[in-house]
Amino acid sequence: MTSEIAIRSETNDDIGAIAEVTIAAFQTLEISNHTEQFIIEALRAANALTISLVADLDGRIVGHIAFSPVTISDGTQNWYGLGPVSVLPEYQRQGIGKALIHEGLSRLKSMHARGCCLVGQPEYYKKFGFDNVPELVHGGVPPEVFLALSFDGNIPRGIVTFHEGFKADGQRERPGDALQSA
Repeated sequence: MTSEIAIRSETNDDIGAIAEVTIAAFQTLEISNHTEQFIIEALRAANALTISLVADLDGRIVGHIAFSPVTISDGTQNWYGLGPVSVLPEYQRQGIGKALIHEGLSRLKSMHARGCCLVGQPEYYKKFGFDNVPELVHGGVPPEVFLALSFDGNIPRGIVTFHEGFKADGQRERPGDALQSA
């Protein structure tokens, strides 16, 4: 009997496992600042996780993907950022990340989103239709790793800003911290 991976929306019971999966997935990545779990937490706290999916293998969370709104300087609405996407190291290269991405993009399209963008490895994300789009830029990253995918054939022009949650680093004071130290 082989196990099936179920891709489903996150629940409150998944939050701890999502953080563990995210930490493990990015632990050895040199390009990571190792803040991805804080980004997800901040997006969740800001109610900005438009789509948050988990890969569930027999009740164990082995992968996660997040989508959140982005702002584009030309005023184009209804575009989203993909990321972070995480898969436990022992389950990587088995199609779980691919399944999470396909399901997430499908859900965005069903919400009538106009497009999606990300910062990531071009050779991986181009398989899903993402490409470098000179009309869209994201400051602070090399243009070759900023990729976009239009769902309606229209490419906005301007600077893309990801949600404020992407600045989370786990070092900010949380509500109640000051009270505890007083």
